[in-house]
Amino acid sequence: MLSLLRNPPFGFKLWGGEEVATHGSRVRRWICVPDRSKLYKLLANPGLYMGEYYSDGSIQLEGDLWSFLLDIHASLVAGDRDPSLLWKLIRRPAQRRPSTPEAAKDNIHQHYDLGNEFYQLWLDKAAMQYTCAYFARPDMTLEQAQIAKLDHVCRKLRLKPGDTVVEAGCGWGGLARHMARNYGVTVKAFNISHEQIIFARERAAQEGLADRVEYIEDDYRNIQGRFDVFASVGMLEHVGPEQYRHLGAVIDRCLKRDGRGLIHTVGSNAQTPMNDWLQRRIFPGSYVPTLREMMEVFEPHFLSVLDVENLRLHYELTLRAWLDRFERHVDVIRARYGENFVRAFRFYLAGCGTAFAAGSLQLFQVVFAKPNNNDLPWSRRHLYDSYHDGERRD
Repeated sequence: MLSLLRNPPFGFKLWGGEEVATHGSRVRRWICVPDRSKLYKLLANPGLYMGEYYSDGSIQLEGDLWSFLLDIHASLVAGDRDPSLLWKLIRRPAQRRPSTPEAAKDNIHQHYDLGNEFYQLWLDKAAMQYTCAYFARPDMTLEQAQIAKLDHVCRKLRLKPGDTVVEAGCGWGGLARHMARNYGVTVKAFNISHEQIIFARERAAQEGLADRVEYIEDDYRNIQGRFDVFASVGMLEHVGPEQYRHLGAVIDRCLKRDGRGLIHTVGSNAQTPMNDWLQRRIFPGSYVPTLREMMEVFEPHFLSVLDVENLRLHYELTLRAWLDRFERHVDVIRARYGENFVRAFRFYLAGCGTAFAAGSLQLFQVVFAKPNNNDLPWSRRHLYDSYHDGERRD
C-alpha cells in the first residue's frame, strides 16, 4: 500500500508495536492500527475504512489531521496519474445511490436536514452559504468572501433590474435574496430540503423580500415558466451524470430566447473514483464531473459556453474557515450529535479542504447562454470595474 502511494511521509504502527514504512521515506506521521482485522479492511478498501475507523476512533492518526490528509491526497493524485492494476483495484468506484426524484430527496435529507442551528454555528453569518467563497483578498473574513462570491456570480450573470431568475438548488436562499435586494430582479428558487426552504422563507419575510423571491420546495426537474437567467450554485454535484442531459433540457426549456446562466460546481480534472466513505456517510448520490462531462448539460441543447473559471484554492480557504469555526463550537456539536459525528464531520471538512489543496478536486464556474444571444460582453471588465478587491463601490 505504501509503495502504491509513492512512498508517502507516513507509515503504520501496528498493534504489537511494529512500525512499517517504506525504505527511504521520511516519516512525519503514523496511522495506528489496533488489530489485524482492521488492517486488512483498511488495505482492501482504504477509501471506505479510513473514514469509518477514524470516525469511530478505532484508528488514531498521529500528527495534524489537515497535514496528514494533504499527504494522502497528494499521494492519490500521483497514483491516479500512472495507475497499476492493483491501484485500479484498490481505487475501484464507489457504489453511488441513484439520482431519481425519489432518491434525491433522501440523499439531500441525510446531509442538509441535520438542523439549521447546526449549520448556523459554523457557516457565515451574512448569507449562510454552504458553497465556495470568493476571497478577492486572502485576508477577507468568511462573511466578506461569501458576499464577494454572491456578487461575483451576479456580475457574471450581468443581472439588471427587471430580470427574472430561476435558481436550482438554493440552499438557505442567500443568493436569491442577494440578487433581489442588490440587483432589482425577481427570483424563483427551487430546493428539496424542507428545513432549508423554511429558513429561506422566514429570512425573506424578515428582510422584506417575500414579494420578489419565491422559494419552492420542489425538484429542479419540475421547473416551469420562462426566465431571463438560470443559476445553480452547488447543486450539480447532486444531479448525477446520467441526469445531465435532462438538466440541460430543463435549462433550455426555461430560458428565454436570449437567456443566460451559470453553473457553479465542485469538479475534477479527470474521471477518478468518488470516495466510498464520503458517498455512504456524507453525500450519498454525489458525483463530481470533469469539464468534459459537464458538456453533456450544454452540447445536446446547443447552449454556448462563454466563460470558465476555476476557484479551487478559494475552496481550500473556505473549508479551512469552516473547520476552524466547527472546532470553536465542537463541545456544543458533540453534546447534540455525539463524538462519532464530530470525528466524521471533522474528517469530511479536512478531507475536502486538503483535496482542493492537493488538486484532486476543482471548483468550476461555467457561464453560458442561448446560442442566438449576441448581447455578450467584449471583455471581462464588467466583473471588476465597479469593484475593488471584492468590495462593492456604491
